[in-house]
Amino acid sequence: MKFMKLGSKPDFFQTDGDNIRYVATELATDLVVNVGDVKFYLHKFPLLSKSARLQKLVATTNENSDEIHIHDIPGGPAAFEICAKFCYGMTVTLNAYNVVATRCAAEYLEMYETVEKGNLVYKVEVFLNSSIFRSWKDSIIVLQTTRSLLPWSEEVKVVSHCLDSIASKASIDTSKVEWSYTYNLKKLPSDNGNEHWNGVGKQQVVPKDWWVEDLCGLQLDLYKRVINIIKTKGKLSGDVIGEALKAYSTRRLSGFSKGMIQGGDVIKNRSLVETVIQLLPAGSVPCSFLLKLLKAAILLECGEMEKSELISKIGQQLDEATVSDLLIQAPTEEALMYEVDIVQNLIEEFVTLDRSAQTDPSMEAEFQEIRSPRFLSDTSKVKVAKLVDGYLTEVSRDPNLPASKFVRLAEMVSNFSRPTHDGLYRAIDMYLKEHPGISKSERKRICKLMDCRKLSTDACMHAVQNERLPLRVVVQVLFFEQIRASASGGNSTPDLQGSIRALLPGGSHGSSRSTTTNTEEDWDAVPTAEEIKALKGELATLRLGDANRGVGNDRNANHGATNNSEKVAASKMKGLLMSKKIFSKLWSSKERNGEISSSNTSESPGSTSTNAEETKSTRSRSRRHSVS
Repeated sequence: MKFMKLGSKPDFFQTDGDNIRYVATELATDLVVNVGDVKFYLHKFPLLSKSARLQKLVATTNENSDEIHIHDIPGGPAAFEICAKFCYGMTVTLNAYNVVATRCAAEYLEMYETVEKGNLVYKVEVFLNSSIFRSWKDSIIVLQTTRSLLPWSEEVKVVSHCLDSIASKASIDTSKVEWSYTYNLKKLPSDNGNEHWNGVGKQQVVPKDWWVEDLCGLQLDLYKRVINIIKTKGKLSGDVIGEALKAYSTRRLSGFSKGMIQGGDVIKNRSLVETVIQLLPAGSVPCSFLLKLLKAAILLECGEMEKSELISKIGQQLDEATVSDLLIQAPTEEALMYEVDIVQNLIEEFVTLDRSAQTDPSMEAEFQEIRSPRFLSDTSKVKVAKLVDGYLTEVSRDPNLPASKFVRLAEMVSNFSRPTHDGLYRAIDMYLKEHPGISKSERKRICKLMDCRKLSTDACMHAVQNERLPLRVVVQVLFFEQIRASASGGNSTPDLQGSIRALLPGGSHGSSRSTTTNTEEDWDAVPTAEEIKALKGELATLRLGDANRGVGNDRNANHGATNNSEKVAASKMKGLLMSKKIFSKLWSSKERNGEISSSNTSESPGSTSTNAEETKSTRSRSRRHSVS
């Protein structure tokens, strides 16, 4: 820390109790100065020779009185005592902690060069400009002391000079940093645990955000002014400023790093969060930090403008978020466990930007200048789709989550193509598990979100044995898994009964209206234990057969192109027959159990025999189809 000594005479100031100061000399005092509740017994000549204000006060007092009052002097009795000692020529030491109070008190007492050369105002200004403002840490200390001395510290321009000094040093090229600084040592590849002093010992590489820790001690109003000046200079990137804001929030808000606010003054905390949001740069601030800010803004009930600003920024880089980041706890009085609507707004922001970029390519270029080059790329969309899948899996555990909200979130990213739907299947399965009482229509709508063709083999194995899925979905999964296992060239659909074919995406709907209507409700129902057992057996048979075919192909790999073609054709035929076999068993099982009934249940008793014959004929045709 820098310091400056003024004067050379011994200190003759003495104390009598807590409220009396006097100069112990042979010459009797002739002036009493009341500063607050402290009385100073002094001599007129040394004080009046340097202070124009004291001259005026003494001139206006009663001739019979030697007492004056100066209750509003900045810095109080301590600062006045320094000024008085300077007037006597006694030794005083100025440092970063008392220099501002001394400067303001000297300004109040009008200790200018016009009164006497080499007066206190001039001496303090020399010390500030030659030492304090050139020191990184002293500038920060001085700036912290200015708050209690407002508005005097502003009027003498100490605050503005400190701010500019700090901002200039924070913006300097790191290769020119030649002063000590405090930093989180875990972030540095250091071989020792000492503070990093440039120029002393082994030179360390100075990180770009070397200054962020030192500014965390500033009060919010001063911190805001420093950051704004740094941003105005334009020499630091947005990610460095973002790191500074993150460090400040973590230091000043208890529990912030854990996504919560623990204790403290609610009004002050709210003001801090709103200020940090306003200071966010238009660059790449970590998405996890933005989401923590959003959680804090919700907990502290910040303004809608600040929350909207955060949602907009997060939406632009939603692909960087994690599922845990999005799990924002809802207030205890809310029915839902999580703030699902907030996450919906974040996804909507990302989707809107995607649509805008597709409509106006120049907009995408503009956003790419702000963010990383992968903005709105296919990779980003896939990441967001997977993020939503994982989020849905977590929030599905909330028993109060409506199916409509689940479907809405999933549908928002349905256009973002992803290689697999395993994540979405897990989310659907979790929702069906935690909400067993939903209606058939809701179950059907939820399951429609999933493309069975994009399920992995493991997911298919699980789905076929999943008693929570409608039979329609189980059959689709089994069908496409069989096609994938048996067909080597294309995804041709076997010649199946119309009602079964109608269950497959893109399948034929040429069957009669009455047949489709008759089976619709049954296919949307949850499969019975018997049906699940049959499907498991057929899938095991399919796996075994496919494995055997693989072994056979390895043994006969050198038999020639003709034999290979014959085996491929035989494999396809066997696969098609097995598909028909599976569906025929399911169909026959439903018929035996009486699950397929006529849609025209209001027919008169006289038409019963006719309907029976038609049903018998239809069943006969179905059985013939299944084995042809």
